[in-house]
Amino acid sequence: MAFLRGFMGAKQIMRRSVSDSSSTPKGFMAVYVGRNLKKRYLVPVSYLNEPSFQALLRKSEEEFGFDHPMGGLTIPCDESLFFTVTSRIR
Repeated sequence: MAFLRGFMGAKQIMRRSVSDSSSTPKGFMAVYVGRNLKKRYLVPVSYLNEPSFQALLRKSEEEFGFDHPMGGLTIPCDESLFFTVTSRIR
């Protein structure tokens, strides 16, 4: 049951942008996730306060510093890890 609740929460909170890639709703930020093929996702800015998400950001800083090739925040991890981390954030 906890898995289902976590999955449903992630599905409601995290939305992949399928519309105009330059529009980001208020309260969300765009991140690009993946090692080779990067996909754009929208995540709530509240994730910035979460220790598990901050760990992903540190990984990004180690690899890219402040020079992100996609023009936005790039997180160099597999999508499955990204989904695992974000599905545990409430």
